[in-house]
Amino acid sequence: MSSLEATYANHIETLQRRTAEALARAGLDKLIIHSGQTKRQFLDDMDYPFKVNPHFKAWLPVVDNPNCWLVVDGVSKPKLIFYRPDDFWHLVPEEPHQFWVESFELVLLSQADQVFRHLPRDMANMAYIGEYVEVAEALSIGHFNPDAVLSYLHYHRAYKTDYELLCMREANRIAVKGHEAARQAFLDGDSEFDIHLSYLEAVGHAEHELPYGNIIGLNQNAAILHYMHQQHTAPKEHLSFLIDAGATYNGYAADITRTHCYRGHGTFAELLAAMNELERGLVARVKPGQSYVDLHIDAHRRIAALLNAFGIVEMEPEQMLSEGLSRTFFPHGLGHSIGLQVHDVGGFMADDRGTHVSAPDEHPFLRMTRKIETRQVVTIEPGLYFIDSLLEKLKATKHGDAVNWKLIDALRPYGGIRIEDNVIVHQSGPENLTRDLGLN
Repeated sequence: MSSLEATYANHIETLQRRTAEALARAGLDKLIIHSGQTKRQFLDDMDYPFKVNPHFKAWLPVVDNPNCWLVVDGVSKPKLIFYRPDDFWHLVPEEPHQFWVESFELVLLSQADQVFRHLPRDMANMAYIGEYVEVAEALSIGHFNPDAVLSYLHYHRAYKTDYELLCMREANRIAVKGHEAARQAFLDGDSEFDIHLSYLEAVGHAEHELPYGNIIGLNQNAAILHYMHQQHTAPKEHLSFLIDAGATYNGYAADITRTHCYRGHGTFAELLAAMNELERGLVARVKPGQSYVDLHIDAHRRIAALLNAFGIVEMEPEQMLSEGLSRTFFPHGLGHSIGLQVHDVGGFMADDRGTHVSAPDEHPFLRMTRKIETRQVVTIEPGLYFIDSLLEKLKATKHGDAVNWKLIDALRPYGGIRIEDNVIVHQSGPENLTRDLGLN
């Protein structure tokens, strides 16, 4: 028996308990969970790549089959209505036979619009969980994505089962292979597009199978936080390379970022090495009871200290933090929860009733305000960038004279630095999924 198979039964038991409690709180009988539907491109006869409902793939690793349904009540064996059309245009999924199938009462569906034949007759006190509310209305399901149910499930989804942790370790293993291949392609002088192709080949994913579009920026493009263009022509000189790219396994995501440069690139290479150690120091602080907001602010404090130590900004780190100067160089949040989705749900929740905890006004792009607890998986991704538009705004302030603009101009062509690891929270300390696989 594989480790996945051995842990899957307990995973289903956990989901059953969560479902039973969510239903009890909402006074509902069952959840009807829809895998989703294909979406037709406007004025075309082609569909967009299918993306499965994360609530569906939480139960089973079926990520590529629309028109499937789960009927769950937290007590009875979950019912899986699995779509297998009579179709000669497209590949028809095999009848399920994998390790997970015994956990479900399996029903095969040949026509999507006949699903009502396999659903409960009276669904007035049941809740549809999915994107296509108009389908739920047509089926006479009584409730649609009720807040009480979603709040409970989203909050508890942050606590990963052993099965989920195994999947996330494997997703990281796959992604690390891609990052190693991409780094070599950079060193070989390839274009952004060719580096992207090297990554895809190494991870064995088609583009639509990636958890998000690869960010692959050479030189100054590394200063564009969500750079997605992938130039086909290599620049005359390779100064720096930032890659933010992940992988998936059984529906779970990895999200890893690294920045590279050639040896001998002086101040930028030293700054990159310092940022690498800074990120390691932040990961070491990931422990139960730690405030993620405080960890984010500590990242700003450490980055401010680097800016001062390298002579980029002549100001004491604490003053830099209080005046907001560090946000010019580190404008995004420290990281986020990760799992079934890259930016997973529940990051702003104080409890399982949905009490919202907003990001601080001075850090509006922070994606997690929740206290760190065991079995959570978070990313830690500090950054230090030289972004023209933000630097121009800083230059126009009263603090512009504190900046070494000559040094800034020397560093602009390198774009910036971001380093990101995926971290499991344990009582005994953090487990760095990414670095434990040998990616430095």
